[in-house]
Amino acid sequence: MPFRRQHEGPDVELRGVAARDETHAWASGAKGVVLRTHDGEAWETLRVPGGEELDFRDLEAPSGNAVVLMSAGPGDKSRIYVSADGGDRWTLAHTNPDEKGFYDAIAFFDEKVGLVMGDPVGGKFVVRKTEDGGATWSDVAGLEMPPARDGEGAFAASGTCLTALHGRGDAWFVTGGAGAGRVFHSTDRGKSWTVAESPVKADNASSGLFSVAFLDPMAGFAVGGDYKQTTSTALNGARTEDGGKTWIPAPIGDSGYYSSVRGVPLTNGELVAVGPTGTARSSDGGRRWTKVDPTPLNAAAFAGPRAAWGVGPKGTVVRIR
Repeated sequence: MPFRRQHEGPDVELRGVAARDETHAWASGAKGVVLRTHDGEAWETLRVPGGEELDFRDLEAPSGNAVVLMSAGPGDKSRIYVSADGGDRWTLAHTNPDEKGFYDAIAFFDEKVGLVMGDPVGGKFVVRKTEDGGATWSDVAGLEMPPARDGEGAFAASGTCLTALHGRGDAWFVTGGAGAGRVFHSTDRGKSWTVAESPVKADNASSGLFSVAFLDPMAGFAVGGDYKQTTSTALNGARTEDGGKTWIPAPIGDSGYYSSVRGVPLTNGELVAVGPTGTARSSDGGRRWTKVDPTPLNAAAFAGPRAAWGVGPKGTVVRIR
């Protein structure tokens, strides 16, 4: 899985990345930076009017030329922009109405229906929904959400603390900061949620689960650690075989913090995890892992085995094959 660096600079953290196919992808990060490739090789900078100072932590490409972009920050710094033409023009679709809110990630079930989730407000995690491809967002009617623990939150480190299974009703998000990393699960596209505890510790505000991926409704994997202790030997991974009801310790090597895990489409159970110490790969659903590249990364996106990119510090974009 050789990596080839395609872009570097400005000196910002890139944390959002989406891949549509082998030639079209987008990346985003701090200081309003949004990038795009049309040919899978060269990257251009896009401008989001009004977003010049925002921290764009997640973006998704739910269909065709549609792109949905999320910024993270306190209150109205958490916003969602949409583009229907691949990023040439952007429209502000939604601003977080909660003064104490903070958005962490977005995920789509299909071309139209998606969720945005954020840190607790009033003691519970926030989930809002779109049914028109991101153009409008609203509270989930009849939302049933277990209470958050004191100090518990999600991490907007890679746009992958929330995931949704395409074409189904299942969604999961992971948390940290309150004793143990937890996994929340919905089977009805975000209306009702249950929660399970993982074996990954979350003893302080910088530790816990950071990202979750599911290969199918039953098999999933979550990664994390402590982003302030990137080479710690604490447990950094857990897997499930029952849809997230129970989690089994599944370390990725003997040390390291990982900010994102993704399933690789069109493969038989391949997973890729990335973090500041590099990238690891599993071909058996997370039972065994192999380190494949040392490049520091924050996030990765896959549209297929040959349509993949990773993003990281200092404006880094790499092509993963």
